Amino acid sequence: MTVPARGNREGGRPAAGTGVLTELNVYPFKSGRGTSLRTAELTPTGLRYDREFMLITPEGRFLSQRDFPRMALLRPSYDGEVLTVAFADPAVDVAPLVHKAVHDGPVREVFVHRSACQGVDQGDEAAAWFSALLDAECRLVRFTGRRATKRGGGQVAFADGYPLLVLSAESLADLNARLAEPLPMNRFRPSLVIEGLGPYGEDEARLLRVGPAVIELVKPCTRCVITTTDQDTGVRGREPLRTLAAYRTIGRGIRFGQNGVPRVLGTLTVGDPVEVLETRPPDSDDGR
Repeated sequence: MTVPARGNREGGRPAAGTGVLTELNVYPFKSGRGTSLRTAELTPTGLRYDREFMLITPEGRFLSQRDFPRMALLRPSYDGEVLTVAFADPAVDVAPLVHKAVHDGPVREVFVHRSACQGVDQGDEAAAWFSALLDAECRLVRFTGRRATKRGGGQVAFADGYPLLVLSAESLADLNARLAEPLPMNRFRPSLVIEGLGPYGEDEARLLRVGPAVIELVKPCTRCVITTTDQDTGVRGREPLRTLAAYRTIGRGIRFGQNGVPRVLGTLTVGDPVEVLETRPPDSDDGR
């Protein structure tokens, strides 16, 4: 993709709006708690190590907080070699899992929604640890191979469909003004949080420069029941979907945030400037 030079934004309306990167979050374990970072390397599949590990059923179907809200209590960290997962439930006395990643184990065919891909089985010890916590038979796998995004020509690991989720801080502030009790940003599990675009400014942007990197926003994010799960307690409620449905139901879903694909890679740092390089044409739907 050719990135428009400053002053030459082709294909969309003239760019407007600047901001700042205020949060970076990586999720090394699918549906576990995110890790907040000050700096992160942007790779073709998103922030380095994002959604590299996933739980599956014996048949290979992925597991998430949709199935087990208590997965929100899983607290992973990963340094590229060792995955450590703690379980943040004071009522459950269990030692953290300290697992050296298996790179050359049996390869399983696995499914993220209807997308088939492959994962390296991480062995019986890890499987037993997670199975006991969830009271359900499952296996831990590590991503391997290649998997394409649903649209936009990108690559993705075990994320649902796209390597990045971008959300404006003002969008959450607007939602919280409508709620009886405000919600934290972690309910929406974004990769990047940007301040300065205004409420739902991410919906109008198509191409963003974030520090040295360029990200194309390719599809609105349709929100699911995971947003109703308290990420600190694992308890599920009715908000924010009930409120969002009243004013953010667009087309076939409730939209909040934008899915992104990296176009120019680099190292991102909280505090990086954000520039809108290109906005969407007025008549563009882009899946909204």
